[in-house]
Formats: sequence, structure tokens, C-alpha cells
Amino acid sequence: MSLLSFDEALHKLLAVARPVGEIEAVDTVAAAGRVLARAQSSGLTVPPLDNSAMDGYAVRTADVAAAGARLPVAQRIPAGAVGTPLVPGTAARIFTGAPLPEGADAVVMQELCEHAGEGVVQVNHVPQAGENIRRAGEDIRAGAEILDAGTRLLPQDIGLAASVGLATLPVFRRLRVAVFFTGDELSMPGEALKPGGIYNSNRYSLRGLLAALGCEVHDLGIVRDSLEATRTALREAAATSDVIVTSGGVSVGEEDHVKAAVQAEGSLDLWKIAIKPGKPLAFGKVSRRDTAFIGLPGNPVSTFVTFLVLVRPFLLACQGARVTMPRGLMMRADFDWPKPDRRREFLRVRINGDGGLDLFPNQSSGVLTSCAWADGLVDNPAGQAVARGELVRFLPFSELLY
Repeated sequence: MSLLSFDEALHKLLAVARPVGEIEAVDTVAAAGRVLARAQSSGLTVPPLDNSAMDGYAVRTADVAAAGARLPVAQRIPAGAVGTPLVPGTAARIFTGAPLPEGADAVVMQELCEHAGEGVVQVNHVPQAGENIRRAGEDIRAGAEILDAGTRLLPQDIGLAASVGLATLPVFRRLRVAVFFTGDELSMPGEALKPGGIYNSNRYSLRGLLAALGCEVHDLGIVRDSLEATRTALREAAATSDVIVTSGGVSVGEEDHVKAAVQAEGSLDLWKIAIKPGKPLAFGKVSRRDTAFIGLPGNPVSTFVTFLVLVRPFLLACQGARVTMPRGLMMRADFDWPKPDRRREFLRVRINGDGGLDLFPNQSSGVLTSCAWADGLVDNPAGQAVARGELVRFLPFSELLY
């Protein structure tokens, strides 16, 4: 079987991603991490009135022709209050965010003023018209679109929605993802290891990755190494979920039953992808609901990396997200990579104190320490050597793990 390129595999996955259609209204305060289903516009202007950017004194610039001008303080305007028109030859004590009184055309910060007797301020600065004034609508105009459909809402997005009074937001329902793990050699942390056994680290990694994406996870745990048990797990998962994700068990070994079980319950394609770590990936459909099935490789680093670069974009597309791919940064490699693989490589690296990238010394697909140590991945093209000091494309985990 010929190898698929990374881009070919990604295109195939995104082409069959089926976005969830159900929309629900959630409280804006609880909407972070959800995908916005409809664009949102503002029903008001922000700020609604010209207001002060500083604690200080609102004045007419014509009344402060020279530093040291003394003006009676005619009124006090805290935030949330509206003053009266400013009488020529007077000043208004004003606080940050308070509406500017009619007639005032500048605010002098309080540090540039001093008390000059009962009810009098001395202004020791000649202001320019517009100084320290936030204009009405300089942030948002009424009717302006503030959030696009398909936005994965960040805390600042829900803050923006709240600033225009949106108490609820329409979002797509959470994507339902079922996971299970095959292998009689697997034990759970807290249990005694079986002879020749290993702990099921992939369960924990995948659960964490799916939670970071805001998925609703249905965890079927460890499934016995038998065809019937695997088919039963697939049917249960397909009945309640949009996507099924497993790790390992899709090879042709006698105890690898996932391949045969998926084929019996639906359809399956086995892909060999020209990436390292990774390479094997299974994609198929299960049951009459055509629930998507993704079988990841079993090595823990391969599972982790393949999920980030291939499965994550697919799941985001299923969630209705407009942006599915991470942004790469060009950064300096503080390492040599003289013998590149023929496949596209995703190298585990860390940002050092000099602003460059250090390489974890062991890039084996079984060394999960490399992922915990790293700050991200270098996306290295097939066959491309790296010399110290060259720029490489860095995918920070801050882009991949949310």
C-alpha cells in the first residue's frame, strides 16, 4: 500500500467531517470553549457616550490657555452618573469611565492638577482638545457584527458578548466522542501490573485531549481481546456518539480484533500516512448511523501526535468550528537534525531561555516523556535536514491543546 501524504490524509478526513446540526442556547458566562452557531451583532454603541479615560478634571481647553489656570470645581461626576453641562470658566471633577459633561472637550489627569483652595483646582498642564477622552462608539457601533459563526469562544469573546448585553449565546451542542481501548496486556493505574503488561496511558492522554476540545466523552474503558466483545463495544459506542476513537488493535495480528469488528459493523479504510511518529491510521463508519470511526496507532507518542495533527482538525470540523488548523510560528532551531526521515516529521521541542528551540534527545514513538517535556512540535518536511540556527515551523501546544 502506497503512503498517503499528510496533506492528502488531512484532506480526506476534513472532506467527510459531518458537523453537528443541533443548536442550543447557553448562558454567556458558561459559553467559553463552545462553538458559536450564528454570528452575533451588537444592539448598542460601546461606549454609549464620550467618557473620561482618566481620573481628573473635565475642562474647556479655552479656559486653560496657560499652565496654572485656576478654576472653580462646579460638579463631581463618578462613573455611572451623568453630569450637567459644564459652565464656561469651571471644571468638573471626573472619574474614569464617567460620561463627559456637555461643553467639556478635554480631561486633565489628576496628577497634573493641585488643590488651590476650597472648591478650586489649579490646572498645571495645557490640554489639547480630545485629551484623555474615549469617544462614543470607538469600540463598537450599534449593528456591528462582533463574533463570527464558527468561532470557538474564548474568555475574551464571552466578555465581548457580555459587554453588549448578550445574556445567552447560540452554540452547537457538544460533540459526543466514544473511546475504548483493546488489549489484555493493559492495566489501569492503581492495579497491579500483569506479567508483561503495561499501564493504559493512552486512555488518560485521549481523555485529556478530548476534554480540552470540549467534547462530551463516553469512555467504555478496556475491551477484552475478542471479536465479539469488540463488536459489542462498537455497537454501544455508535448508538450514543458522533465519533468513535480507539488506539491500537487495527493491525493484522491474531489478537487485533478492531479491524475485523469495524468491518463487520460497518466499513473501514486502513491508511499508511507518510508522517513520523504515526504512520498507521484507520478511518471508517459504524452502524446505520454512520458513526465515524478513527483508529489511532498504539504507541503513546504516535497516539498523542497523530491526534493533534490529524484527529483534532477533524473533530473541530465536526464541531462546526471555522478554524481547524493551528498557526505555525517560524522559530530558530538550536539543534542539528542531520538525518531526516523520508516522512514528514513532528519533532518534540522546547522553547529555551534564548528564544530558540531545543530538541528532546530521544524522538522514539514510545518515549512519552518527550511530550510532557516539550512546549510543542517542529513540523519538519520530509527529507529536510535542520542545521543549528535555521528557522523551522513550530506548532506550540498552546495552539494544539485547546
